[in-house]
Parts: sequence; C-alpha cells; structure tokens
Amino acid sequence: MLSKVLLFFVALRLASVFLVRTWYVPDEYWQSLEVAHRLVFGYGHLTWEWTKGIRSYVYPSVIALLYKLLALVKLDTVELLVLLPRVLQALLSAYSDYRFYIWSNKSKWSTFVLASSWFWFYTASRTLSNTLETSLTVIALSYFPWAATESTTFLWPVALSVFVRPTSAIPWIPLCLYHMKKSSHPIWELLLKRYLVIGFIVGTFTVAIDSFLHGSLLLSSYNFLQFNVLKGIGSWYGEHPWYWYVNVGLPTILGVGTLPFLLAAVETIRNRQVYHERSVLLVAIAFTLVVYSLLPHKEFRFLLQILPLCLYLSGDYLSRWSRKASGKLVWFAAIALLIGNLVPAGYLSFVHQRGALDVMSSLQSIARNYRDEFNLPAKILFLLPCHSTPFQSHVHHNTSMRFLRCEPNFANDESYVDEAETFHQEPTSWLRRNLPVHPRSALPTHIVAFDTLEPQIKDFLAMYEQKESFFHSDYTTDRIGANILIYERFNPNKGTTTTAVPPVQQDPVEQQSAELENEG
Repeated sequence: MLSKVLLFFVALRLASVFLVRTWYVPDEYWQSLEVAHRLVFGYGHLTWEWTKGIRSYVYPSVIALLYKLLALVKLDTVELLVLLPRVLQALLSAYSDYRFYIWSNKSKWSTFVLASSWFWFYTASRTLSNTLETSLTVIALSYFPWAATESTTFLWPVALSVFVRPTSAIPWIPLCLYHMKKSSHPIWELLLKRYLVIGFIVGTFTVAIDSFLHGSLLLSSYNFLQFNVLKGIGSWYGEHPWYWYVNVGLPTILGVGTLPFLLAAVETIRNRQVYHERSVLLVAIAFTLVVYSLLPHKEFRFLLQILPLCLYLSGDYLSRWSRKASGKLVWFAAIALLIGNLVPAGYLSFVHQRGALDVMSSLQSIARNYRDEFNLPAKILFLLPCHSTPFQSHVHHNTSMRFLRCEPNFANDESYVDEAETFHQEPTSWLRRNLPVHPRSALPTHIVAFDTLEPQIKDFLAMYEQKESFFHSDYTTDRIGANILIYERFNPNKGTTTTAVPPVQQDPVEQQSAELENEG
C-alpha cells in the first residue's frame, strides 16, 4: 500500500506543474527541453554549452525518450511536449520528498518545512539540472549510513548527480570524508572497492550516452570544469561579491525559514556532540557556501542542492522546540511559516515573469495558422535580451525564428561585444545593418519585444501593427519591460497584415543564423 505521505507529495508536486506558470531561468528550457527537441525532431537550437561539450546529455536524453514515445503514438502536441517533462520531474521530486520524510525519521515538522518551502515548490517541477541534482541529493542522504551500517547505496545517486552536474560533488566532499572516517573498513578498501567501482560504472554509462549523442568521445565533466572554473566563462553572465550567498542568496531561498535555520545552526554549534548528524550537515552547508563564494558567477538556483540540508536542520530544531513550547506558540510558528512561504510562492509562481511563457503560446498558434491557413512561413524575430523565452520546444513548428545571440568571449578579445549587447546599445543601427527593408516581404513577419523598446525603434515599427500584449513583470529595467509585445508586419498596399504577402526567399541573416544552429 502506498504511503499517504508519498501520495501527498505526489499531489503537491503535480499541482505545482499546473500552478507554476512563470519563467525562472533560461536553463529550464535551453539546456533540457530544447536539446531533447532537437534530438528527436531534428530542429531546435543548441547553445554554446552543447557545441563545446560542457553539458551532459543524460537528463535531456530522458526527456528525448519521452518525446520519442509521444511522436510514435502521434501525440507530440506542444501541450504534451511542455507538460509531460515537468510531470516526470515532479514525480521524481515527490519521491525525493518522501525519502526526506524517511530520512528525518518521519518528523511532522520536517515534512511541514519541506512541503511549505516556497523555493522548492517554485523549482521542484522545473526541468532544471539543479532540480534533478537536488532530488538525487535527497535520495542519497536518505540512504547515507548515519547509523552503524556499512551501506554504500548512497553512492549511486551521488555518482549520477556528479556526472550530470560536476558541482554536485562539493557538498559531498565533507560528507564522504565523514563516511570514510566512521567506517570500520580501511579507507583504501572503500576507495577501491566502493567509490571507484561505482564511479567507474556510472561514469562509463554517462560518458557512453554523451559520446553517442554528441557524435564523438565527450568528457562533459572535464569540459565543464575547464570552461566554468579554469577559464571562468561563467563570469560572462554576471558577477556578485564574495559574500552574496551569505547575505542575499541563502536568506532569499529560505525566506521566512531563515530564522529557524539560524537558531538550529547556533544550537548545533553550541552542542556539537549532542547533534552529531546536524553538525556534519552544517559543515557540508558551510563548505558549499565557501566554495561557491569563491566563484564570481552566482545564482540562487546553485544553492538548491543544499536547501534540503538546511530544511533538515530547521525541521529537527522545530521538532525539539515544539515539545517545550506552548500550543499557541507552536500554532503561531506554523501559521507564520506557512503564510511567509505562500506569499513569495504565489507571486513568483503566478505573476512574476509569466509573459515569457504566455507569449510562446501565442507564437505557437501564429506559426501553425500561417502554415495551415495561408500556406506561408512565419518569420519571428525576438528583440529581447538573450534567451528571454523558450524556443522551438514551445512552438514545435519548424518555422524561422531568430533571437539575439550572446556567446561568451572565448577568444579573450578586448573589443568583443556580443550581438545582444550590440543591439541594445544602438537598436536602430543594428536593425539597419541586419534587416534589409527591400523587398519589404523579406522582413520578419513578427517582432517580439518588451514595451520599453518601442520608443527606440518606433520608426522601424511603423511597418508593423501591434497584435498582442502579455504582462510580464511589475519590476522593470531599461531592457526588461512590464509587457511583452507581438508586432505583425503590415502591408500598406492592401491595408492588411502580412497574410496576403507571397512567400519569399529567406533573408541572408536568418539563413546564416539557421546554418549556425545546424552546425551546433
């Protein structure tokens, strides 16, 4: 009989598939769905991470298998291509939640803090490698030999996580050192007969998948470390001060749960001998924060792997605290934690940055209608910051789409400026250089842009008519507006939009972009 707790988490994570309707980071689509779509259907953009071989195909290949099954039974609709990968990830997250429940000795408070965590709800059903990494980490921790046992079962999910995302190894370094120290077996025996054997088996499996799908021998873990650590390519996408994870990153993902975590941390430090397991976890958390703080490029999602460790400490602390606290105080704490998590979870899941997904639903209809009703190919140009929306995986129609590129400066050219930055510095000049106005039918049929861009390119948009507007965010910048707009090319000769314009040869810029994608 299935556990009621497991069924609860399955229901909660499946609910998040339908309730989380917003954009978070590009990797959710460009490093998973887009790659899988290209593997199965033959079109879709591969970013530089894939052409340089720094990403593992293990996660996209699972999604690709799902896509292939849908294609075989003729059910490869856009809705299912977008929905089912998230359902699959939600089920894995739900199972890891159940293993967290087992690991925490079926503690009610631990279950509560996990189920109410706003950041885990926000990310648990997203197709991010970080989400997979977190699920595998929790499963591994639930099998970790905290008690007097010599089991090394935990090493299998750990090894898989590390080969999928090498930075997964960071919190496991202190944990594995602790495991080797407490084991009754000699360290050399553990290393040779357990760690190396399991690592070799999992590594051979992942390298085989990566090499087969890449087309040549590929050691993605090595390439990942070479580009992101040794060459520091990650800095291209932004830098933060070394203390950012401590004063912004961790408090943000914990939210209102920061207070019980800090209280748990202080109690653990003061009573290290009493809270032995919590002490080990706190060392793993601190070690991870220190290592990540040394890297210039920082993101909230990078801390996702240690979120369950923090929640475990908080849950254990609250369980012990509630035994002595009054009933009213316990209820007050529970309600405060619940409301404190519901507010950010609700706003970020329903409101903030939802336009990036809403606009893709409309573009999918546009691409289909142009082909079905007018026998014309739509040509869509995204004048948005690089990777601001999903791509072919959310259109599933082999139409011409172009976005502003933002590859890093691989050659260390001091004068290098990527295409997206070049455009935003001088939008009008970029349009004149890259989009021929004669014949007018060579122009994109549709432009997708933030409303903040409209005043800067109003002369160019005179040839277009605004068709739709989608709310995106309450927080705007010079480049990210409140709304995402779709413009359709206008044909002044007939007083209609481009549905009456005959098809023409693809313009050279789009053709070059398509060739670059095919080379990827």
